[in-house]
Amino acid sequence: MNNWTQRWDDRYSSEEFAYGEDPNNYLKEQLEKLNPGAILFPAEGEGRNAIFAAKSGWKVSAFDISEEGKNKALKLAEANNVSIDYQVGELETLDFHEDQFDAIALIYAHFPAEIKSAIHKQLDKLLRKNGIIIFEAFSKKHLEYLAVNEKVGGPKDIESLFSIEEIKSDFLNYEIIELEEKEIELNEGIFHNGKGSVIRFIGRKK
Repeated sequence: MNNWTQRWDDRYSSEEFAYGEDPNNYLKEQLEKLNPGAILFPAEGEGRNAIFAAKSGWKVSAFDISEEGKNKALKLAEANNVSIDYQVGELETLDFHEDQFDAIALIYAHFPAEIKSAIHKQLDKLLRKNGIIIFEAFSKKHLEYLAVNEKVGGPKDIESLFSIEEIKSDFLNYEIIELEEKEIELNEGIFHNGKGSVIRFIGRKK
């Protein structure tokens, strides 16, 4: 098992939910504006966002590299009387197909720096025309916040963090509904607490 997978298995193996059981605020706000359809949650960890979407009437698929994350997510799904399709592994090995989804939610989906743009481009193929990307993750400016408060979490290397320019270039063929860098207050479980700097993006595939 590689170090990256081990790191997430370790984080998700405890009883407590690393990022809480409640959905991310931005995701919740955006899903409430959309008619439910098929949605994909990449790097979904313990399932808090996927479960919220399933409870809101979406047909939910999710993936992560962590088996421990999947176990927690399925327990949470059961506790909430919903079911989700949760696969474990690298994206290219999984059972998804082109034009499968009406929405893809990238919520703190910080993939290793060397593959993050490639993954965004792979995900684009899975989204139907007029499909929506919902994105919130830490911006490059976030390192300043992390230096003041470790508890806010997020990657410690600038290459794994995002810029507005990167999002524009990864999602070229999109109508930008919203794209901004913003300071927000996080209160999500054990690992996201305090002020941080994020990129938020809502895009519609042309």
